Amino acid sequence: MTVQATKPASEHFDVADAERRIKAIFIGSVGNLVEWYDFYAYTAFALYFAPAFFPGNDPVVQQLNAAVVFAATFLMRPLGGWFFGYLADHFGRRISLTLSVVFMCFGSLIIALTPTYATIGFAAPVILALARVIEGLSLGGEYGASATYLSEVADPKHRGFYSSFQYVTLIGGQLTAIIVLLLLQKVFLTPEELKAWGWRIPFAIGAGLAIFAAVMRRGLHETEAFEEAKKVVKPTGSITNLLRYPRELLLVVGLTAGGTAAFYTFTTYMQTFVKLSVGLTEDQTTFVIFGSLIFATILQPIYGAISDKIGRKPLLIFFGIAGTLATVPLLMTLKETKSPFMAFILICCAWLFVAGYTSINAVVKAELFPTNVRALGVGLPYAITVSIFGGTAPAIALYFKSIGHEDWFYFYLAGIICLSLIIYSTMRDTKHASAMHRHE
Repeated sequence: MTVQATKPASEHFDVADAERRIKAIFIGSVGNLVEWYDFYAYTAFALYFAPAFFPGNDPVVQQLNAAVVFAATFLMRPLGGWFFGYLADHFGRRISLTLSVVFMCFGSLIIALTPTYATIGFAAPVILALARVIEGLSLGGEYGASATYLSEVADPKHRGFYSSFQYVTLIGGQLTAIIVLLLLQKVFLTPEELKAWGWRIPFAIGAGLAIFAAVMRRGLHETEAFEEAKKVVKPTGSITNLLRYPRELLLVVGLTAGGTAAFYTFTTYMQTFVKLSVGLTEDQTTFVIFGSLIFATILQPIYGAISDKIGRKPLLIFFGIAGTLATVPLLMTLKETKSPFMAFILICCAWLFVAGYTSINAVVKAELFPTNVRALGVGLPYAITVSIFGGTAPAIALYFKSIGHEDWFYFYLAGIICLSLIIYSTMRDTKHASAMHRHE
């Protein structure tokens, strides 16, 4: 009788625990999707709003100006990584995640309401840049806090799989922005209406979704790891404490450089590349990018689950080798094709190796640091590296294009990936040497 009563109780506990983890991952991921939707709405609609903020008749120059503003906002991400990382390590993951999405709400709302250059002159691009700075602060904190939260709330055997949903929702944010673009393009507005005022709609939608995500995140449970760490050591979240881990900090920089440059090339820059360099129409461009992002989304949990079986390091090395060798010929071939289908296939081929980084980079970084500095340790060096190598990728590519040497960017990207490959080859496999259990 006693044994029979105990067994169902144990089973019920396991089911309840799994349900709690899945619910927490879902809420955390939805908030992440909303944040990245707001952020990527900028690139999805840049072809429409750039003329409203930047004068002139050269579309390449207008897109370059928009890309420079995009890159400039990344300069604020390290500050966001520090501020929200401090909040997450000192006061808890929940408050940091909630506040970051509130910041994103304000940024999107400002863009939705800002007058054009024709109305207020130079103040228009200045206000646009200010709004993007606020969004940059938000995303600077979102990455470290969400990577930490998803890694801590997952069970150890499936940590790679569950944490991969950070990039599922990150890419999902861009997909959502494209869906909104398609609906406005094909169903609700004419091209003239989109260029005149319709580009404001996605930013207004983003502000509303961010409020919804903030309300959802208020109900998140704090992670057990953070609660246990508070019993062992007083929470600080300070940079002084973080500097006790110089090797881990440098590892995050090396891990991120090649991966973030590749990610922003095959997401944010691809829309501009296939439009201006390949020569596809706006409709073809939208569908090619949309399809390739769906493919990329599917790959994330698959690769994350594989890392739970074979480790994180083999996937990172695969990305490093394939990215170093295949980037230049792939982009050269893509530029020469005139077929939307071939463009789709080539971008999907790129995602086959880029996903080796994106699917597991969050959990690898989280597994490097003990609980009391994890969010700051993941977020701050990542934000600095993304500011240098990720956010600048579209601007660098467009600059090389503007001076007639677009192919130089292909070699630049391959070189950055090669540098990261050196790190991947020499680091430990964090699946087998994880710091997730440490609460120093």
